[in-house]
Amino acid sequence: MAQAMRPDPGHSLFATDGKPHPLQDTLLGVTLVLGILSFVTAQFHDLHLLSSWSGLIGILTGAYGQFISVTTRERFALVVGLGLAGVGFYLGMAHGGLFGGVISG
Repeated sequence: MAQAMRPDPGHSLFATDGKPHPLQDTLLGVTLVLGILSFVTAQFHDLHLLSSWSGLIGILTGAYGQFISVTTRERFALVVGLGLAGVGFYLGMAHGGLFGGVISG
């Protein structure tokens, strides 16, 4: 006899081990949002402050997320976010950096 499938709302979208991981999911979401933000704003030369700072923070949150991640799905999405944040950070640095135009020397 076939068993009935019951949805379990307690599981995380990215957890394959059947346990919720709220901290890892939060770091994953923050890393993806900051990575997308830094990548998109890096395409505009005048937004280098936003792209470099959001890229730097995205790299840091993604690195910590990789350190404490539990499942492969979390690690995969974190690598995507880290890649976007890294590209945005480096393009932001090339366009003026973290303090370009704010601090004159």
